[in-house]
Amino acid sequence: MSTPNVETVKLDELNAWRIRHDGAELVVAQQGAHIVSYQRAGEKPLIWPNDEVVFKKGKGIRTGVPVCWPWFGVFDRNPQSVKAMYQGDEPAGAHGFVRTADWTLAGVEAQGTALRVELELPAPEGGFPGWPHQVDVKMSILLDDQLHIRLTSHNRSTETVSLSQALHSYFAVSDVRKVQVEGLDGLTYIDTADGWTHKQQSGLLHFTAETDRIYLDTPAQLNIVDKGWQRRVQLTSTGSRSTVIWNPWTERAKAFSDMADDGWQGMLCIETANVLDDAVTLAPGESHTLGVSISGIAL
Repeated sequence: MSTPNVETVKLDELNAWRIRHDGAELVVAQQGAHIVSYQRAGEKPLIWPNDEVVFKKGKGIRTGVPVCWPWFGVFDRNPQSVKAMYQGDEPAGAHGFVRTADWTLAGVEAQGTALRVELELPAPEGGFPGWPHQVDVKMSILLDDQLHIRLTSHNRSTETVSLSQALHSYFAVSDVRKVQVEGLDGLTYIDTADGWTHKQQSGLLHFTAETDRIYLDTPAQLNIVDKGWQRRVQLTSTGSRSTVIWNPWTERAKAFSDMADDGWQGMLCIETANVLDDAVTLAPGESHTLGVSISGIAL
């Protein structure tokens, strides 16, 4: 790229771009259109800096913002309408296939004082391997005083397509045991770490054990309140009514080769999603945009 804001970099086996704009630095891997890091000058990182992260072709990246599409999580836990889209011979892996696909950098351009970065994964003729549907995917990232992420799916086929998806964001926190999440009080959630039982949130969400929950009918705004770093991470979503919140805690973290045994302490996943009853159905010609805007605000 000829623009002065963009530098091509190599992350072990993966190609990536380092993009600097107005005191912010963003690194995006070509594989998965994966935001690897984002930080504003003089501030703590918003994205968890995983010291043990692995950048290998064909392997998901355990930090940043993995793009889960066209299904989320364990394939068999998806709605029947989503599962019916898959026609591959091999068992369907977790979180879909675009997170390990190579995307195209379609453009980097200034928009007023902001900078827009666009990546594309056009559907091949006949659709994707095992998923033969003509749905184009586009990732749009806008840098201003916040980080705005938009994932757009455009159904170019003549049939209706169903999908589930998530922006599986790993946020940096001072200590997950000392932060709270605001905005969930009274909501129903599915506790996948406790046999997929339905429960109701009461008050702020605190973290005292492995957490893997799907919150339903979530509001547009959630906040991570982090008194250790004296900041609030504000998340404002669009096109989403479901949110997945995950922290592996001690034993699960030990099982991951690409996470330090104590890595769970400094991270929290809040995933802007369209899952379960919030899955997306696209009529022929229809588009849907899933998005989140992220900002760090001093307490």
